[in-house]
Amino acid sequence: MSADPAAVDAFLAERLLPPDAAFGEILAASAAAGLPPADVSPLQGRLLELLARAVGATDVLEVWTLGGYSTLWLARAGARVVTLEVDPHHADVARTNLDRARVGDAVEIVVGPALETLPGIPGPFDLVFIDADKQRSADYLALALDKARPGALIVVDNVVRRGALADLADDDPRVLGSRRVVEAIAAEPRLVATGLQTVGAKGWDGMLLALVRQAPPNGA
Repeated sequence: MSADPAAVDAFLAERLLPPDAAFGEILAASAAAGLPPADVSPLQGRLLELLARAVGATDVLEVWTLGGYSTLWLARAGARVVTLEVDPHHADVARTNLDRARVGDAVEIVVGPALETLPGIPGPFDLVFIDADKQRSADYLALALDKARPGALIVVDNVVRRGALADLADDDPRVLGSRRVVEAIAAEPRLVATGLQTVGAKGWDGMLLALVRQAPPNGA
């Protein structure tokens, strides 16, 4: 009998991710502080790190900090991370977590609604990770795109919604927001993109990967 997706995640993580107490400490401290368990999985966190390394990212923008778990993965790529968090309590927990993990000096946490704070964030950035409220993903994308370097990578998480993305009868606001960001990327000539479904400890979901073109399509 085949193992379930969570067991496969555990198998891969045991073999591919070296032991690192800092990540477990962040999850434990965040849970103790009452933060929701909405962090990326360990394998997804390593994917973010690898993507940041692959594009040679020195400056990363993250939209939604939570307890700093994904932030730590991005900082471990050697990048400076500017991360946006609407909840002051979450931001305080994340600051403590990241300082304990010894990456605090590489991370700036900006507190407030991202649609308000993002316009004032100086770029440019080499990688953008959008993982905030799904209803506004397209709005975050629009603001972040103007701060992304040519050749930058934009990652939008949690867009498949257990398949609801393709169910046009599903009008959940998060699903509608996910459809809107897909359409926004599809209509944006500055981006070349793909979508990737994922299954694992976090269930059935997926992400969008969009590369900012170095030049307009067809050299126009």
